[in-house]
Amino acid sequence: MNEVEVVVAHSERATLRVGDVFLKVDADQARIDVEVEMMSLAPVPTPEVLWRKPPVLAIAALPGTTLGRLGRPSTGSPAAWAAAGAAIRELHEAPLPPRPGQAGRSSVALAAELDAECESLVTNDVLPADLIIRNRQVAEAALRPWTPAFTHGDLQVAHVFVEGDEVTGIIDWSEAGRGDALYDLATFTLGHEEHLHDVVAGYGTDVDLDVIHAWWSLRSLLAVRWLIEHGFDPFAPGCEVDVLRSRM
Repeated sequence: MNEVEVVVAHSERATLRVGDVFLKVDADQARIDVEVEMMSLAPVPTPEVLWRKPPVLAIAALPGTTLGRLGRPSTGSPAAWAAAGAAIRELHEAPLPPRPGQAGRSSVALAAELDAECESLVTNDVLPADLIIRNRQVAEAALRPWTPAFTHGDLQVAHVFVEGDEVTGIIDWSEAGRGDALYDLATFTLGHEEHLHDVVAGYGTDVDLDVIHAWWSLRSLLAVRWLIEHGFDPFAPGCEVDVLRSRM
């Protein structure tokens, strides 16, 4: 009998693995609806949907392994990172989906959210003030006009599977929709700055690296408190706080 592996679990959702099947449990049915719709529209490999019975979505495991994980060295080759960059470009060039996604928030709304979060981080002594101030300055470059693209919205490196030097699939599409393409590239390379050149080479077009760096700071500042409150450790080596320190 297969063992049940808890892949990730917090108060909002949980993902379990039983053999070659992943079970995603989410009390917010709208997120599951979005995930299924976006996987059907994406022009890149995605998991096969096996069945749905709210609040559970069952999907088939992808071949290969994840390209990496935040806080751990990647075992993927430069060619695999470049292949991921090419797959991301293919996604971004696809026809726009019908809804805005996580990467599609307005600059005005993001700036307000970021300023409120920075104030909270200082008030509650979560991070040193100089670290917050410097990264808020860096983050400003992300708050600019952008052309909408088909974005994944939560393109963490652990969501991209490869076999050899080929991408076999991308998982977790509940935040997908119209958004800023550079948000995806920044999320994918967060904590793996050494592979940014490979990803950009595979992506195959000019990328504003200052905006990538800005999204690293912005995403990390917004994530720290949420991660702590949900049982994760942004202070672990190579994770969000180290990303913020790297901008100093």
